[in-house]
Amino acid sequence: MTISQVQDAILTLKRDRDICVLAHVYQAREILEVADFTGDSYALSVEAGRTENSRVIMCGVRFMAENVKLLSPEKAVYLANPSAGCPMADQLGAERMRAAMEKYSGSTAVCYMNTTAQIKAMCDVCVTSSSAVKIIKAMDEQDILFVPDCNLGAYVARRVPEKTIRLINGGCPTHVAVGSADVERARREHPGAPLLVHPECVPDVVEAADYVGSSSGIFDYAVKSESREFIIGTEASIAEHLQYACPNKRFYYLSNRLVCPNMKATTLMDLYHCCQGDGGEEITIPEAIFAPAKRCIERMIELGG
Repeated sequence: MTISQVQDAILTLKRDRDICVLAHVYQAREILEVADFTGDSYALSVEAGRTENSRVIMCGVRFMAENVKLLSPEKAVYLANPSAGCPMADQLGAERMRAAMEKYSGSTAVCYMNTTAQIKAMCDVCVTSSSAVKIIKAMDEQDILFVPDCNLGAYVARRVPEKTIRLINGGCPTHVAVGSADVERARREHPGAPLLVHPECVPDVVEAADYVGSSSGIFDYAVKSESREFIIGTEASIAEHLQYACPNKRFYYLSNRLVCPNMKATTLMDLYHCCQGDGGEEITIPEAIFAPAKRCIERMIELGG
């Protein structure tokens, strides 16, 4: 089958089997073309809740599919590729979380959206990369334990100096792969091009950027900007998608190392087989952690996330 034939088959299966397809912006172009919604993980969860489809397929990683299930428990939610995990989410298990909570026993636990449902169930409130500063500013609590990404946490701490932000070691292995040497090289090779980076990057890179934001934020900034060239400091697929969205602009990788193998694990054929019903994995969340994990996300919404 050709790519277009597989896409046509997926579109037919979606209609016949009452399926909504969600695709994170880091997914391949051929997957985004057949998705009902594309975006960051939380935005996709919200869109899933607004649809009337009884089945939802996530083309992304496991914690994203869990988020959808937490916000749409009445729907059958599937992960297109069961092996697609997130190293940042997986690096923080319950035992390590309990140890951090004991060490900082007076702190309020705040978790990044990029965590498992189990960790969300242990925390008080969840945040996204775009809402973290706003949410923590809005909280009454002054002493915050922020997990798991110490780079995003450090970014928040610099912008909310009135609060005490406790951090643990952890983060995205893709984003931490770039450093100040990459910034210097990119600036030298593309003088005048704004540097747009994700706050999961290390502090030296974040502080050198012209714009810091979520993947969707970076995309929107580049589309709306009058600049003609950009250096993109997040997963490489964003630069690729921007090339289609803005053919008259030029987009350069901050580093060729900004490729997430977990996001690249899902293929168009994985989605096809999942739509057929002979692939993917249906997501279930243990009853004991479902309610507290959902409450963690709901508090973020209450605080304006």
